Amino acid sequence: MSIFSIKPKNDEVLEHWISFADGFTMPSKDFYEAVEKELTVRKIPSMEISRMDYAEGGLLSDKRVYLRMIRERLAFDMCAAQFGTSFFFSCRTVHSPPTVRLWHIVAVTLFFTGVYFLLLKYLGFLYAIIALLALMLAIIETFRNAVAMGLADLDNLLMTIPAIGPIYETWFRKETYYRLDTRLVYLKIVPEIIKTVAEEATGAKGIKLTQQYERAPIFGELYKRVPPRNTGPEK
Repeated sequence: MSIFSIKPKNDEVLEHWISFADGFTMPSKDFYEAVEKELTVRKIPSMEISRMDYAEGGLLSDKRVYLRMIRERLAFDMCAAQFGTSFFFSCRTVHSPPTVRLWHIVAVTLFFTGVYFLLLKYLGFLYAIIALLALMLAIIETFRNAVAMGLADLDNLLMTIPAIGPIYETWFRKETYYRLDTRLVYLKIVPEIIKTVAEEATGAKGIKLTQQYERAPIFGELYKRVPPRNTGPEK
């Protein structure tokens, strides 16, 4: 399981919507399976899918099963559940930004200290320092160019390593146009797929899905939704 399957405290909800269907009922697992099937049909790549139990209230309260879909640091948490005589569907788009903490720095420092003393034992003081500096430069260069070197699997692995992952993402991993565009595509497509499956499930029983609340995507001031441009002839 990815480390991102655990909800960090600094999660940021980018988008949230919830819809209701009066008089509708459906096992939650059936809806989750329908969503997973649609994702497979649409060939949505690079997503980890799991079922998560989130408490309704305190530690001893009942739990709701959510479907969590993760792509790097974007997660989509959706719930389909009964609420009295109604049924609701909800979806949250969550971003978990990397955060470098003091213990990450300490862990990396201890690692290189251990490597230094190991080199010192076999190479002596001067050559141990040279070898350690060469190792650090090689690691930094690999971190900065992991994808460009054709090491996409290494890029994915580095992001999941405790202590190393946040440092790699914050200080070395390049933010490219492609990564940003891909993130925004996921931000749009995945919630739309969930809405479509919900509308089809309720529509099959002749019940209209009523959208009650929606928080628009927020990805900085540059990424507010704008109305489509009118390209028709002027009147």
